[in-house]
Amino acid sequence: MMHSVSFLFISLIVALPCVTAHGYLKSVAIDGQTYQGNVPNHATGDSPIRLIDDIDPVKGASNPNLSCGQNAQKAALVVPANPGSSVSFAWASGNGGNWPHNTGPMLTYMASCEGTTCDQFDASGAKWFKIDEAGKKSDGSTWVQQDIMNGGTYTMTLPNDIAPGDYLIRHEIIALQLAVSMGGAEFYPSCTQVRIGGSGNGVPNATVSFPGAYSDSDPGIFDPNVYNPGSGYTFPGPAIASFVTTGSSGAASIPSSSSETPVSPSTAADSTASVPSSTTGSSTTSATPSSTSGASSGSCVQRRDGSGFRPRRFSRVMRKLEQV
Repeated sequence: MMHSVSFLFISLIVALPCVTAHGYLKSVAIDGQTYQGNVPNHATGDSPIRLIDDIDPVKGASNPNLSCGQNAQKAALVVPANPGSSVSFAWASGNGGNWPHNTGPMLTYMASCEGTTCDQFDASGAKWFKIDEAGKKSDGSTWVQQDIMNGGTYTMTLPNDIAPGDYLIRHEIIALQLAVSMGGAEFYPSCTQVRIGGSGNGVPNATVSFPGAYSDSDPGIFDPNVYNPGSGYTFPGPAIASFVTTGSSGAASIPSSSSETPVSPSTAADSTASVPSSTTGSSTTSATPSSTSGASSGSCVQRRDGSGFRPRRFSRVMRKLEQV
């Protein structure tokens, strides 16, 4: 009996680093309205965030899970947003605590759910365009991701002239702590389903696919100098999209679906800008604000951490221990 208990205790201790060293998108807030995500491998509630089945990272630039995360499932809700909406992302570790990593970029893409509503859309065929990226701060060494590790959220702004319709927002953290070796980068993509209102008429000038947009040998994914103070960084993937006008605009038409009923869309201001407004920004912590470099965008806002949980692998060990 004693030997069995000791073995299970050791197994539990070994499992803890795996649980805490990975994570998932815990919630998203759009113009101040917060939507909770679901804990991977737990009972699902209505959410616009597509549920993944594992907190482990996606490995390899050719992995089919690179679109929305580990075996991501379509979400029940499509929630309202508008051109220029503020979107904040809150990440958590596998045990519900703070995000565990502080090295690597955060990138945000969007894709139109063409031909259907986003709660029915297959993301494997999505055509993505980049709208935001955040790397190192102005000191050249500290990553904006450090603020997420400190308990902050990452906030960015949707393009001011984006056309109405259903879209996926793909927000991604790339953890580079093992990227000194080829294939060491850890990808944490997530997808949130939104319905853009307004009367914008901008469409992206170019799109990419996931997988396909990255290569394991890209400088921003394989980075032998990642721990060298002051070393530069090259973002992977395409440039932030420029927008071209379609020559027509109008209020969003809302397709019928099982999605959440959106609020009445507001009318966007006329815009002729060819690039999104969210190409610069700053990061803020609970102590002192510090500016991000020109290559970074968005902002981080301090938030209180929520309650913890037991991921599936952690729970299995606990149940065995309780039965002894």
